[in-house]
Amino acid sequence: MLTIISASGWTIWPLLLISIIGLAILLERVWFLRKSKIAPTEDLEQALTFLRKIHVGQTPQSADLDQLAQSSVLGNILSQGIAAFMSRGGQLQCLEFMRETASPTMVRLNQYLSSLATIATIAPLMGLFGTVLGMIEIFGSQGANGSPQQLAQGISMALYNTAFGLLIAIPALAGWRFLRSLADARAHDLNEATRVLLKNMFPS
Repeated sequence: MLTIISASGWTIWPLLLISIIGLAILLERVWFLRKSKIAPTEDLEQALTFLRKIHVGQTPQSADLDQLAQSSVLGNILSQGIAAFMSRGGQLQCLEFMRETASPTMVRLNQYLSSLATIATIAPLMGLFGTVLGMIEIFGSQGANGSPQQLAQGISMALYNTAFGLLIAIPALAGWRFLRSLADARAHDLNEATRVLLKNMFPS
């Protein structure tokens, strides 16, 4: 492998760099977008339990609300809605409090995804660029005494750039699609939990 890298020319090093960046983005996003961090089901159940206590005249302890807020992103959003409801806020006010709390998270759900999509786009082009430079160098160095075997070997080594670019682009594109669907699913989870809480706060 090291022989292939060293023989492929300097253009292989930018490809290695963006492959490391793409892998780091993929691992970080999978870790960040896990359901237990963003929208665990038990936090909605806990919020609904607090809400039932409020409806029967009991006031949840502030420590319990703080614990809910610190448990996850969803817990923080729901705790803000419950706090607004306990302060006699109306439906629009409670919704606004929860939207303000959720706004930074909605931005972070899609963070770095455009960078991953860019890697998937430019990796094949960078590989092709390396191959073209390699082919120019090979044909330029071939004199009258150049053997067909040496020419074929040089071309095969130059094509490693294109192969490596595709090897980076395919997982990056698949990862981008997967992470995009995961981010959309987490946004849906947050919106659905907010809708359920509001429906229980203000039953029609």
